Amino acid sequence: MRVDANFYGTVPMPDAGHDGPAPVDRRYGNDDYLACYDHLTHWAGTMDRLGYDTMWLTEHHFQYEGYEVTPNLILFGLHLAKETERLRLGQMFNVVPQWHPLRLAEDAATMQILTGNRIQFGVGRGTVPREAQSLGGVVASGDNEMSKELDRLNREIFEESMEIIKAAWTNERFSFTGKHFVLPPAGIPDRGSTVQDLTLVPKPIGPIEVWQAVTSPPTLDYCARARHSAVIPGRGIADTRTWWDDFGDKAAANGWDIGRSDARCLAIPMHVGRTTQEAKDRFRNAHDEWIRFLAPYGRFRAYRLPDGSPVPFDFMPTLEDSIEQDQMIVGSVEECADLLGRYRDEVGVEHAVLFFDLPGLTQDQMDEQLELTATEVFPKLGVTLDGPAAPPTDWVLPGEG
Repeated sequence: MRVDANFYGTVPMPDAGHDGPAPVDRRYGNDDYLACYDHLTHWAGTMDRLGYDTMWLTEHHFQYEGYEVTPNLILFGLHLAKETERLRLGQMFNVVPQWHPLRLAEDAATMQILTGNRIQFGVGRGTVPREAQSLGGVVASGDNEMSKELDRLNREIFEESMEIIKAAWTNERFSFTGKHFVLPPAGIPDRGSTVQDLTLVPKPIGPIEVWQAVTSPPTLDYCARARHSAVIPGRGIADTRTWWDDFGDKAAANGWDIGRSDARCLAIPMHVGRTTQEAKDRFRNAHDEWIRFLAPYGRFRAYRLPDGSPVPFDFMPTLEDSIEQDQMIVGSVEECADLLGRYRDEVGVEHAVLFFDLPGLTQDQMDEQLELTATEVFPKLGVTLDGPAAPPTDWVLPGEG
């Protein structure tokens, strides 16, 4: 079983929780961001030592509130690769509509080369209007008709961008004409002629797997067609199994046989304690701060009300809601192992991305989460964390040929 961890990338926030300042009233500065970066570097070393496979980071911009303060994941991943030996570094996610696709293609290929293929390339469509529109993109911001139109436009830009990225990676020369991009633009003069095609420099030294957030049926369909591996959020055992199996069925219908467990992973928050009560007490403020920040973006619509009906767009679940609906794994070592085992046995999960890093947890508390999970939770499932597999030996790395 492959075990990764995703990091939210938040500044130290000892007053996290319902009793702290409202998210919009928080404001931090460079010293706080640097403290976050020091913590992430430290935790990368902890993960490398304990045998985790991949450390995933989250791209966001302009977050003066102190949440998600890592704007360039490829750049940060290059730094972490120099600080670790085996750990793979991933992006959960590069927000594609906020990038020029050729710049993203170049940067990912460069990271793959310079790290000896320790990149895990993740892509998403974005969730935050403030950053999307400031960086030249669009994103849905609610559940009204205007938002539906922005979502449609965002999806068009995203899908064209991914076509361009993959064409640039896999062809010596390429060109593209779409609704939103024409590459190269017509009529560019170059040494007595005009440019007809482009060549990415550098290109990848081997295949780059694409991981994509799957949070809607249209995205599930697209990923199955495009052969993007799916990052599927935990929605409780039954609902997760439905999404998990649907992705496998849709992939097979598109000629991509991925079996019961390949080409997808479970992404789920987790907090483990020596007892159930200890886990709840330590995690409650972190949980509530995360909920307060993200609920206005509609991030918790996978929850259900007690009668089974859908929740409102800006629903704010309690910690008890998250635990009872198996949307998060919170409890003792035994309880966490049991729920992870159910996701493995009943859903088919053989790759888990655990989200430990919610606001307010200290460096020592995060180290404890990583340690307990690696040395006590997964051994109860018969799993030993032994790090990522080595890259193929026939690849030519910098300085080797």
